[in-house]
Amino acid sequence: MVDVAVVGAGQTKYGNHASGLKGMWAEAAAKAFASVDGDFEPSVIDEAFIGSIAFGGSQLGNTAALLTEHSAMDGISVRRVENACASSGFAFRDAWMAIKSGQADVVVAGGIEKMNDLTPERKRYWLGVSGDTEWERLAGLTFPGTYALMARRYFHEFDATHDDLVHVSVKNHLHGSMNADAHIQKEVSFEKAAGGFMVADPLTLYDCCPTSDGASCVVLAADHVARKLTDTPVWVRGSGAASDHLALHDRPTITQLKATKEASTKAYAMAGVNARNIDLAEVHDCFTIAEVLATEDLGLTGRGEGGVFARNGEGRLNEGTTTVNASGGLKSKGHPLGATGTGQVVEVFKQLRGQVSSNRQVRDAETALTHNVGGSGATCAVHVFGRDRA
Repeated sequence: MVDVAVVGAGQTKYGNHASGLKGMWAEAAAKAFASVDGDFEPSVIDEAFIGSIAFGGSQLGNTAALLTEHSAMDGISVRRVENACASSGFAFRDAWMAIKSGQADVVVAGGIEKMNDLTPERKRYWLGVSGDTEWERLAGLTFPGTYALMARRYFHEFDATHDDLVHVSVKNHLHGSMNADAHIQKEVSFEKAAGGFMVADPLTLYDCCPTSDGASCVVLAADHVARKLTDTPVWVRGSGAASDHLALHDRPTITQLKATKEASTKAYAMAGVNARNIDLAEVHDCFTIAEVLATEDLGLTGRGEGGVFARNGEGRLNEGTTTVNASGGLKSKGHPLGATGTGQVVEVFKQLRGQVSSNRQVRDAETALTHNVGGSGATCAVHVFGRDRA
C-alpha cells in the first residue's frame, strides 16, 4: 500500500461569518489549493469527503455536492461524512483510506458548519442531537451537563479540582490570542476564568468552547504524486479510529474515553511511535475536562494525572514535552462542529512546515497528533503526522 501525505491545507477564520456554507467552503478550499506548491489544478482531485452534521438542517441532503461545485470540483465522487463533532476527523480518515487502498491519488477532506444564524433555543436542540436521544436528550441532559458529570466524577476519583480546569482554559486562551484564525483572540486571567458564570456545575463559561461558524479543507496525495505537488509534504504516519457506548450510563467509566485509548493505540502502532514522541497534539477540548481526559487517554500523562499535568503547565507552548493545543484548541480557536477535525490538521500541517507566526511556533516539531471526538466520546479519530515519511 502507498504512503499518504498532506500537501495543502487551509481554513476560514472561526467565529461569526456573514458568508453562508457556499462562501465559507469556497474560501477554505481556495486557501488549501493555494498552499500547494506551484499551480494546483482542482481537476486532478479524484474524490472528496466533507464532514458536517448539517447544523440547523439548512442543507441536510447532498451537502458535499453543493459545496464542491463552488470550489471547481464538480463532477467528482463526493460525499458528506457525519460522525457528530468528529465528522471531519472521519472524513480525513476516509480520504486517507481511499488513497491508501490505491483507489485514488489526490483526495480532498474537509469540514464545515454554520452555527450562529439560529436562535439560542434552536442551537441547544442541534447541539444535543449527538447524544443518546431516548435516555439523555429527552431527559433534559445537555452537553455541558454531560461533561459536568464527567468532571464531578473525575474530581471524586482523583487528585483534581476545578482549578486544574482553569489552568487548561488560561493556557488555551493564551495560545489562541496568538492565532489569527481563532474565534476568541484574547488572554484570560486565572481569576477571571475561575470566577466565570456557572453553566453546569462545576463548569463555568470559561470551561466551554464557543459556538462557531467555519470551514476547513485539506488536500491529500499518494506518495508517487506528493513530491510532484510540494517539496515539503507532511506525511500521515498513522490513523486510528474507534467507538464506544453513546450514553454515559452504559460505559464502565465516565472518566476515561475508551474510543480515544483504542484509536490512539492503533495510530501509534501504525506510525511506530508512542506518546513520548509527540511534539505537538491538537486535542478535542470542547470542555476543559475533555482536555484533561485526553492527555491521559492519549498517554501524554498517566491515569488520574491529567489534572496535575494541567496544573504544572506541561502542555504550554514550548514548556513541556508536548505542546497541547498550540492553536488555542476548541476552547479558544473555536468549534464549528464539522470543521474541527480537519481544522486540527490545518494547524498541524502549518506547524510541521514552520508556517505559523513565530510567537506560537512549536520549536523543532517533528511529530504531531490530532484527536477528534464525536459527542461525549462515542466516536474518535486519531492521526499521527510527521515531517519524515517514516
